[in-house]
Amino acid sequence: MTLHTLNELIDEGVRGRYVLVRSDLNVPLDGSNVSDDGRIKASIPVITALANAGARVLVSAHLGRPKGAPEAKYSLAPAVARLAELAPELNATLAADTTGPAAQAAAADLADGSVLVLENVRFDARETSKDDGERAAFAAELAALTGTNGAYVDDAFGAVHRKHASVYDIAKVLPSYQGDLVRTELEVLRKLTTESERPYVVVLGGSKVSDKLAVIDNLIGKADSILVGGGMLFTFLAAQGHKVGASLLEVDQIPVVQDYLARAEAAGTTFVLPSDVVVAAGFAADAAHEVVAADAIEGSSFGEKGLGLDIGPVSGAAFAEAIAAAKTVFWNGPMGVFEFAAFAGGTRAVAQALSTNSSNGGFTVVGGGDSASAVRSLGFADDSFGHISTGGGASLEYLEGKELPGLLALDR
Repeated sequence: MTLHTLNELIDEGVRGRYVLVRSDLNVPLDGSNVSDDGRIKASIPVITALANAGARVLVSAHLGRPKGAPEAKYSLAPAVARLAELAPELNATLAADTTGPAAQAAAADLADGSVLVLENVRFDARETSKDDGERAAFAAELAALTGTNGAYVDDAFGAVHRKHASVYDIAKVLPSYQGDLVRTELEVLRKLTTESERPYVVVLGGSKVSDKLAVIDNLIGKADSILVGGGMLFTFLAAQGHKVGASLLEVDQIPVVQDYLARAEAAGTTFVLPSDVVVAAGFAADAAHEVVAADAIEGSSFGEKGLGLDIGPVSGAAFAEAIAAAKTVFWNGPMGVFEFAAFAGGTRAVAQALSTNSSNGGFTVVGGGDSASAVRSLGFADDSFGHISTGGGASLEYLEGKELPGLLALDR
């Protein structure tokens, strides 16, 4: 695969040229405020490098899941406002539409070194259409904004698993390049799949085991240990014959998990499950709770109504010990309901262990999405870890061994 780089584009000369950058500004919002600006911060270096080189930078991005038409709650306005706060020197502005009259007029007036963010690409149904012709037509409109000598840079690794117009089809229309964020993510993921130093420990959490099935399947035989927490752990406990009360359980996945447990032993991969869990009377920040053995959830004070919301302190310490002994660690998914202080202990223990491992020379990767939000909300700085991914679902699909359309489109 031959992916041309940002430096190659800048060396070719971009002053006075329009460069369309696909950035990842899909950030969580609290009302009209950005609650986690990690993806915005990660997008700034490429935008800045192009602006400093004199390019007229057009930024395309999405936020949320609008249904192919403008919706105020999915406007990129809060993300652009935060971008302006973080990098005021860019003078970034937001077009009132994506490829319509407002975007066309604003793009025409763009000066060298200036930045215009186009409104949410998913406000146009053609962005995500399964019809090749519809997507191609939208991509042509995006390309038209760049004039006769435009270029395209994909710097949104979190979207490269989508066959969308602003990710896949646009690369067929304009000379295309990978942004530094995409390049870095690929380097990290290669280390996790083909170049990982051993011992290699994977920590998986999150709510549903079904979301991680393909990743688990592909990691068996590659990882030395897979530590399981979060809501998905209860399906693993059930697969071992334990009762889990009212905890999250995917009954239909129990046979699959049993197969994984059997295969892993033969392949040399050890699954490590919690020995204790925090069980609560209900799903609430102030719910009564207690720590019980993982195989005695229904023996808690709450009986069959007990709800597991975190791994226990003994398990947190055991997970930390396993992480400390690793040379490579990949973590995706919180260990519990970290948004509630009473059930954040397991996630904090894992985050601290990764941070310490990184300080001691290990290679630690925090998966995107909830994992990244968790470490930031718990007060950990991004540079406490080897890498915090912006990839989310794209990173998981890469680890599953899937081909990613956005990367294939950049190959030329």
